[in-house]
Amino acid sequence: MSYLIEGETGDWEVVIGLEVHAQITSKAKLFSGAATEFGAEPNSQVSLVDAAMPGMLPVINELCIEQAVRTGLGLNAKINLHSVFERKNYFYPDLPQGYQISQFLEPIVGEGVVTLDMPEGPRDIGVERLHMEQDAGKSLHDQDPKCTYIDLNRSGVALMEIVSKPDLRSPAEAGEYVRKLRAIVRYLGTCDGNMEQGSLRCDANVSVRPVGETELRTRAEIKNINSVRFVMAAIEHEAERQIELYENGGEVVQETRLYDAIKNETRSMRSKEEAHDYRYFPDPDLLPIDLEQSFVDKIKASLPELPDATHQRFVDDLGLANDDAVTLVADKETADFFEAVASASEPKLAANWVLHELFAILNKDGLSIADSPVSSAALGKLVALIADDTISGRIAKDVFEVMVTDGGDPEQIVEDKGLKQITDTGEIEGMIDQLINDNPDQAQQYKDGNTKVAGWFVGQMMKASQGKANPQMVNDLLKKKLG
Repeated sequence: MSYLIEGETGDWEVVIGLEVHAQITSKAKLFSGAATEFGAEPNSQVSLVDAAMPGMLPVINELCIEQAVRTGLGLNAKINLHSVFERKNYFYPDLPQGYQISQFLEPIVGEGVVTLDMPEGPRDIGVERLHMEQDAGKSLHDQDPKCTYIDLNRSGVALMEIVSKPDLRSPAEAGEYVRKLRAIVRYLGTCDGNMEQGSLRCDANVSVRPVGETELRTRAEIKNINSVRFVMAAIEHEAERQIELYENGGEVVQETRLYDAIKNETRSMRSKEEAHDYRYFPDPDLLPIDLEQSFVDKIKASLPELPDATHQRFVDDLGLANDDAVTLVADKETADFFEAVASASEPKLAANWVLHELFAILNKDGLSIADSPVSSAALGKLVALIADDTISGRIAKDVFEVMVTDGGDPEQIVEDKGLKQITDTGEIEGMIDQLINDNPDQAQQYKDGNTKVAGWFVGQMMKASQGKANPQMVNDLLKKKLG
């Protein structure tokens, strides 16, 4: 479905390209042995290289190269066996060297593709490139009324910048692209994808054009967006701002803007420099990276199953609905949790319990799947008890509530509380006969054509059996007896 914005002069189309900065999972920085742990005391993880002390030379972290190649393979992208680190020159207080070591003309990863699962069908979004670079430090403006403090803990941390082509056409597609990219790097183990901690950040390049126009217009870049929700909101606001400008006779200028989530607006930060303003040139302290094809092949052979393949397996082999599979594979921990539950029970029923009953508890308490109060093994046992008719779905919810609150084994809870389902045909028939004998008026109503009264009988039966009678058997036998 096309996403169009209605303006005073007609419909407009938004054109979006995203630059996602993903912090590489590594215990050391890109060019030094300094630690990368989140939350350390300011300036406690800074080597002489990170602080740009005179005479200090960078030494490449080989693991970071492996992680970049792994990510490129996960994006179905071309791995460039020859790549070069360059200096990107600009001044900023939290950039000690006065330049950033990055890649420009010859990145380590070339073109790739990310497939989005949109309601109207799959959408392929092109990836322009993936290059490695070192992060800058952090300027702290709220520590002193007159001074800006600098924390260099992030200085030199290894980043992958994943640049999309301008293929995205709506805030929803942009949000799904970030979610899918985050899922891929998490499955690969190349980035933890934690946007709150800044290990995954997004810059959005946004432009608009009248529907039918093919040329790209001037774009504005929105920097450092740290949540999927904010990515979508920032793009929507910026597109509307640009349309209003054009329709009032103004022009969009190429600039860097910031998104204010509180006011839900973007505001100008600085005019956007062109690439040549950075005066890129090969870093004289670092040799080019020349990889052997065997090195790439070895990494490729070690890749885990990725979200798209897991999704297809869940649909084809486990019989899950497409939407359920999409939700389950969005996060690797969720997919693994579901598979553990499904291995002990019926997959569709397992998916229903994970997506509805378990997610309801997690969302209510603000928990991740890793902090689930019910283990996958315990939930698998509970679902298995439903699947083999030991307990009904209604009873299972009561058992689940006990598991969430007090813990325990579902089989033991069912045993201790005497909750096993009544599946003995003779016992259920006897209870139905008694119920019909005690309520002849209702039985006659059914025979006279008021079939809705059957629901009343079912309710009375479940009440009489304390919810233990097998509902399907009750329905079948009631229809037989009443008919």
